[in-house]
Amino acid sequence: MTIPQPGPAMAPGSAVETPTDSTEARTGDPGTSPKGSPGWIRGRRRLPWWAEFPAMIVLGLVIALGIKTCLFQVFSIPSGSMENTLRVGDRVAVNKLAPLLGWEPGAGEPVVFKDPGGWLPKPVPSGGSFSDAAGGVLSFVGLLPPKDDNYLVKRVIATGGETVACTGTTLSVNGKPVSEPYLHPGDDSCAGMPFGPITVPKGYVWVEGDHRSDSADSRYHQGGPGGGAVPVENVVGPATAVVWPLGHLDWFGWAGK
Repeated sequence: MTIPQPGPAMAPGSAVETPTDSTEARTGDPGTSPKGSPGWIRGRRRLPWWAEFPAMIVLGLVIALGIKTCLFQVFSIPSGSMENTLRVGDRVAVNKLAPLLGWEPGAGEPVVFKDPGGWLPKPVPSGGSFSDAAGGVLSFVGLLPPKDDNYLVKRVIATGGETVACTGTTLSVNGKPVSEPYLHPGDDSCAGMPFGPITVPKGYVWVEGDHRSDSADSRYHQGGPGGGAVPVENVVGPATAVVWPLGHLDWFGWAGK
């Protein structure tokens, strides 16, 4: 009978070698293989700064355009017709997401709308300078207020189907007096211009400025389309906040209440 002989004695302190997985040894693992081993793969080099910089600018403009299209757009206040709620030079953020989610203009809400026709003088054509072109691009993506400036901001007084009137110093909707704490100091609801009763057509809103004595609003355009009312389709959205200047920061709420 043959007795197996023991293998060579292991020296004290010697390490035990662990067999290497043959598959890993053949292919390598880029995630775990050390640099210099057969499986190591060099990572992609970063672009030089002069190539990354314009790419970041383009990305920023695309993001700004998306925000302007679906979320918020900034408009400039050119007149005092909404004082003291909004002042000349204020930048107002308009919530453009609200209409996409089913919002409709309601009484008491300040809104921005496109000129329905004849409310504003025709804009003077620009000289076509580089600054005008640059401003047009920034306006298009929403980083500056619209250059055509054919937008207005007023407060909704009545909506389609409602009857509005102003007698003496009292504004009424459907025969009920309306409290207007937002009016400019010294103004009353009629500001010396009584009217009505007028029934607002369906799909329209009746709008007036908070500075009633300095606002050419629905009252002044009763001979135009809609009898002075503004088509709801012209409404961009509710004025949500004053975002500039810092001293005038204000928040009107998601729907501009």
